[in-house]
Amino acid sequence: MTEGTEATTAGRPRGRSLRARLVLFLSVAMVVVCAAMALTTVVVQRVYLLGDLDQRVTDAAERGQGGLQHRRGGARDLGFLNERGQPVGTLAARFAADGRILAAEAVTRDGRRRVLTARQRAALDGIAPDGSLHTRTVPSLGAYRVTALGGDGVPVLAGLPVDRVQRMMNALVTAESVIAAVGLGAAACVSAVVVRRQLRPLGRVAATAAEVARAPLERGEVTGLTRVPARDTDAGTEVGQVGVALNHLIDHVEVSLAGRQRTEERMRRFLADAGHELRTPLASIAGYAELMDRGSRKIEPGLAWRRVLAQSARMTGRAKADAARVRMAEVRAHLDDTYVTWAGGTGDTDAFYVRVHSPVVWVEVDCQAPGPLAGAYGASQGGTPTQKHVHSIIRTPNGNDYGRELLRQHYLTSPHHR
Repeated sequence: MTEGTEATTAGRPRGRSLRARLVLFLSVAMVVVCAAMALTTVVVQRVYLLGDLDQRVTDAAERGQGGLQHRRGGARDLGFLNERGQPVGTLAARFAADGRILAAEAVTRDGRRRVLTARQRAALDGIAPDGSLHTRTVPSLGAYRVTALGGDGVPVLAGLPVDRVQRMMNALVTAESVIAAVGLGAAACVSAVVVRRQLRPLGRVAATAAEVARAPLERGEVTGLTRVPARDTDAGTEVGQVGVALNHLIDHVEVSLAGRQRTEERMRRFLADAGHELRTPLASIAGYAELMDRGSRKIEPGLAWRRVLAQSARMTGRAKADAARVRMAEVRAHLDDTYVTWAGGTGDTDAFYVRVHSPVVWVEVDCQAPGPLAGAYGASQGGTPTQKHVHSIIRTPNGNDYGRELLRQHYLTSPHHR
């Protein structure tokens, strides 16, 4: 991870887990549904209760008007309020032809009649006797639904308090809130448990991926990588599909790493076999000089040649071993800067091209098609490349390059390039 990425990650708040987001989404959805149901219930119940109240107000006005028609009282008579069955808080009024309230009374909790004050009667002014329903707030008594009837009968006004409806609505809202809170809490707990159980397979798949990511894959032989358990590879589920895909990916990684390991082993064997070529004849020259410098005493030619040959064999063998060790030590010291290019198959008999390139050596092996000498190994000229016809090149740096200076000198000194 780069510094810029780390800074961006550090500056960005951590996202919620899938489990938390699912539980939150389900909880919010249930809250919205419950709120919508509760609001609908409250609105419908309020409409129903107000409709029932309006009907009772109209019935009370009609009963009062009917009762006044059989009474002999004056224009201020409200004696029908003494009849049994009048609800507590029932309000009645008589008014003149110009709409002015003449008398107004209300039924108290003990069943008696209470005369309204002028201020309270003023709240009832302006109601036409056409049977329409109105909401008025009477001082000290609260909100009332009132209506006035006139027509052929005695003009009368009747009303019933709204506070009972309001109390019922408040009780309904309270009950719904408590039930909704308990239900939502239980539903949230159940949702959390269900989501956790349903996401366990995804957690196991993630744990497998994390274990594979921690495995040392950069070098060496890699085998036995962890796989997603069979119970989490059901292709009929989304998590199972992820598990199957991850197992296939791990299979491909193991195959690729096994091929890389075979290539590295083949390269090591090749470098070991080619190591004896990485030497210089200077060691042999130094050995011959040492032999010639042993003294000036004359010896027989045959003996001299035998000594030269013996000393040459000894020095050459030592030079080969010493030079090989020095060169191979130099090659090993630059393994981190060594690059390998491979083309072709990886089987034991497949044709291939390989190039090993480091600051201290350049090695190429190229399988060619059978040439003019193909008959020597039972093949015919032409055809596909084979390991029986191989071109190899071993180069060491010259002037910090791999032959460019030698090639330039060749172009300058060779007549056919002039």
